[in-house]
Amino acid sequence: MFGMNMGGGGGGGGGMPFGAGGMGGMPGMGGMGGGRGGPRKGRNEEQEYEVSLEELYKGKTTRFASTKNVVCATCKGSGGKEKAKPHQCSTCNGKGVVVGLRSVGPGLVTQESAPCSTCRGKGTIYKDKDRCRKCKGNRTVEQKKVLELYIPPGSREGDKIVLAGEADQQPDQEPGDLVFELKEEEHEVFKRAGADLVADCDISLVESLAGFERVVVKHLDGRGISICHPRGKVLRPGQILKVPGEGMPIKRSEAKGDLYLVVKIDFPKDGWLGDDTKEQRLRELLPKPKLNDALKTDTVDECDFGDGDLEDFGAGSGDPRATEWEDEDEEGGEAPQCATQ
Repeated sequence: MFGMNMGGGGGGGGGMPFGAGGMGGMPGMGGMGGGRGGPRKGRNEEQEYEVSLEELYKGKTTRFASTKNVVCATCKGSGGKEKAKPHQCSTCNGKGVVVGLRSVGPGLVTQESAPCSTCRGKGTIYKDKDRCRKCKGNRTVEQKKVLELYIPPGSREGDKIVLAGEADQQPDQEPGDLVFELKEEEHEVFKRAGADLVADCDISLVESLAGFERVVVKHLDGRGISICHPRGKVLRPGQILKVPGEGMPIKRSEAKGDLYLVVKIDFPKDGWLGDDTKEQRLRELLPKPKLNDALKTDTVDECDFGDGDLEDFGAGSGDPRATEWEDEDEEGGEAPQCATQ
């Protein structure tokens, strides 16, 4: 049985408590034998541990109080009083294990062995009057201990933080480990792939045409990431800007990944020009439309139009080309440099 109560630590934030009754072992991890002639290792106890992207960026240290079973120091794990002699367990006939039937499907059963619950797998038990007063014959007692969990900067989802030997103890066994498997919480601004980050870069239409110099995103450590996009270089919707070295830390190194900014342009609402004078000034400022000789015809029809959706393109026709439509965007320009403010 192992339990813990997570508290705030150097990295901030709390954790998730283990459920009572222990966590069980991961396949291939628990029950590993020790060296030749040495005690076998007990089960590892594993649980997911949720962390924010900020905590994975900066690293996190948290201290928590754990409650686990340890070998009784009074009887040294025997379960009996000094000089008392145990007798054979009648439930398992001294074998320490019992054989039972388990259903594996409709009308199908299989035999399987399990530790005897009466003698806890030892094969012998003590009479009530001979049991250890401290552990009541259970061979283990509960103990509280403060542990520290450290998550290095740059850790990823699926990484495992191991506290060696901190699982429940059992007599004649080397204690297993506490294993925390990191689970990354979804972030409102950033998405992560490896050591790289991606976020939207929201700008106005005038900024996309005339340039700007300002903070475009607040980083995971609270810094403002400022870029200077020069006048004369037009930004287009969906264009990708790369900020080198502003991604996630790479664990156990001084290097970092890159930050990718996806340009999102806030276009003005319908009717924003207001009057003919503003419209005329805008037409004088913006480049004139290019004349396309291929569009010259003798007959012209004026047609009504409305908003559409390319998901409807060829829908229900059975034509395989209906699913091959791709909206081709023009390639983006050069990457801006990041300025620290």
